[in-house]
Amino acid sequence: MPNENQYHFRKYIRDYIERDIYFQKIVPFIDKDIIKVFIGQRRVGKSYIMYQIINYIADNKPGSNIIYINKELSDFDFITNHDELNNFVQTQTLPGRNYLFIDEVQDILNFEKSLRSLLATGKYDIYCTGSNSQLLSGDIAGHLSGRYIEIKIYSLSYKEFLQFHKLENGVNALKKYINFGGLPYLIHLKLEETIAFEYLKNVYATVLFKDVVRRHNIRNVYFLEGLVKFLSDNTGSLISATKISKYLKSQRVNMSTQIVLNYLSYLTDALLVFKVGRQHIQGKKIFETNEKYYFEDWGLRNSIAGFKPSDIGKLIENIVFLHLLICGYQIRVGVFGENEIDFVCQKQNERTYVQVAYLIIDQATIQREYGNLLKIKDNYPKYVISMDEFQGNTYKGIRHLFLREFLSNYR
Repeated sequence: MPNENQYHFRKYIRDYIERDIYFQKIVPFIDKDIIKVFIGQRRVGKSYIMYQIINYIADNKPGSNIIYINKELSDFDFITNHDELNNFVQTQTLPGRNYLFIDEVQDILNFEKSLRSLLATGKYDIYCTGSNSQLLSGDIAGHLSGRYIEIKIYSLSYKEFLQFHKLENGVNALKKYINFGGLPYLIHLKLEETIAFEYLKNVYATVLFKDVVRRHNIRNVYFLEGLVKFLSDNTGSLISATKISKYLKSQRVNMSTQIVLNYLSYLTDALLVFKVGRQHIQGKKIFETNEKYYFEDWGLRNSIAGFKPSDIGKLIENIVFLHLLICGYQIRVGVFGENEIDFVCQKQNERTYVQVAYLIIDQATIQREYGNLLKIKDNYPKYVISMDEFQGNTYKGIRHLFLREFLSNYR
């Protein structure tokens, strides 16, 4: 006879739309003695992917005991450290196989000590989510060395956006995606700026204050918000802490370069933005200054900076960047003499070069976007992505893709 505790988790599970791209990554590790950690910015859907795994286990593994903890719910406020976590899990443990799910595990002090201990017993298959890129860095990674796998969760891809919003793949759908971004909860709202942006502003505030201000005890919130605004205005541009510091001085704000660097690292840790470094295409030299920053969700960026037609180029670049991340690429900005390649993408020892433009409208644009790629003499694939409607063309062997085709078909 099943213990009633086996089904306590169901009161917390909400309806969800399956996200197969992540589910398929997780399935091979179910029932393996390795902790599955889902990392992503708040509100990108980590909890719902966890629900998908929970239901899969409950439906396919008879007698399984699900232990569920969600640190965003007041029901679990009593679990604040690893001892309290251990005590709760032990009260919920049954003979046989137990499946432990912890949402926002970073809110439990020294959680890694508990996870390592629980895993060592052989009784638990463990899954957890976190909203900080440094969740498993440094000493924590040392505690769990070789005992975990990290699965990164992102905002909706364009194909997922179409699926979630039940839209046909066309110009209007792409415009909505560019404007509002890919946070899953938007399916419950009208895709109108006054409504959607109000929600997005609240998400932004939650990320900023929970994962940056509170976590790092920041007092100068005004400067932090100004820094995010600066990044939103300069999405996809080369940025250095010195450049930001000089800009601030022009605005009569005196902030040292080191403090700027610290604040930038807090924003990337919270996964609000991604930092993309530069690498020399010939060789492995990594440049230590002048990185580019892209938003995890450009809908948040648009809610901060406003959606302006003049920003379309930087938004397209941000969208292409996220799609490449979803495809599993490691990405850097390419440096080749005095030339720059938007994205040098690495996966499984193979390389792909990507240039992004708004429109290919004249010879100067062709020379700029294709010319830099033509100077690279290796045989790896090279692409130019733009908003031009025509597609399927090549220019001296370089493939041109319309943005919608790239987002729909490129993997």
